[in-house]
Amino acid sequence: MAEQEMNEKPDFHIEENAFSNISHCIGIVSGKGGVGKSMVTASLANAMAVQGYSVGILDADITGPSIPKMYGLKGPAASDGNGIYPPVAGNGLEIMSTNLLLPNEDDPVIWRGPVIANMVKQFYTDVVWGQLDYLFVDMPPGTGDVPLTVFQSLPVEGIVIVTSPQDLVRMIVGKAYKMAEMMNIPVLGIVENYSYLECPHCGEKIQVFGESHIDEIAAELNIPVLGKVPVKPEFAGAADEGRFAEVINHYVDDAAAALRK
Repeated sequence: MAEQEMNEKPDFHIEENAFSNISHCIGIVSGKGGVGKSMVTASLANAMAVQGYSVGILDADITGPSIPKMYGLKGPAASDGNGIYPPVAGNGLEIMSTNLLLPNEDDPVIWRGPVIANMVKQFYTDVVWGQLDYLFVDMPPGTGDVPLTVFQSLPVEGIVIVTSPQDLVRMIVGKAYKMAEMMNIPVLGIVENYSYLECPHCGEKIQVFGESHIDEIAAELNIPVLGKVPVKPEFAGAADEGRFAEVINHYVDDAAAALRK
């Protein structure tokens, strides 16, 4: 019996806030920065909200939060004895981010890793999410402290890997996939962002970042490609102007369908 207990892995999962009831927790990850992971997170959240689901976004990119800006939200978030209440975007999304707790949204977060990891956990334990069908966790790039904390502490049911069509994509996707595999988290599929630019005059698809190899990489890993999102200036404009709640990104429809399953 003692030997069995020694071989069992410790369970680091934490309890959600007493006033939260979250049905599904989905991680959005990338192996590197600059691939538009937050845009894909927000697009998926919008897609599920349009279908009538109650949705929240936990912005776990503590030092580089962008989600509140995309939805035109500013702090401070309200709180009481029950916890912190996430501000609500125009389309009903509940959002929590460090930017909604700081006195000024452009103040830098100069914290060490353990403090950042603890803040992510508090976004789960101290935030009153209420009844949510889906909570999307927008993770920072890479395989460091925060992704590890999220995988160990939150009940993540699956992840979506976001990437772009560049030479390093095979290695980058491989790292994210292997980390999820080591943590026993299912990989639901891959979304390729910046896949191409569509000429507004003739409709030709221009591969700005080079030829895509995402289909062969996905086949090697035996996971589906859930979407190929082109460069869309109107999406970027909506994000910059805080109007992303208005965006319906049909390029992630297959990813949304995978989440419903």
